[in-house]
Amino acid sequence: MKTILLIKEIYFEGFKNLGNVIVRKYFKFFTWFSFIMFLVVLYAFIFRVSTGFAFD
Repeated sequence: MKTILLIKEIYFEGFKNLGNVIVRKYFKFFTWFSFIMFLVVLYAFIFRVSTGFAFD
């Protein structure tokens, strides 16, 4: 039991700050990806409206 608690403590100490870095990088990537996808959709909509596409 003492060995399992020691392994658990080593694991938590080793990955304590790593999680914050990964989450921060993931959300930064996700924000930029979402912004770029929004611009693509906006461009496609403006292109369709300017070429006279009928939205039926």
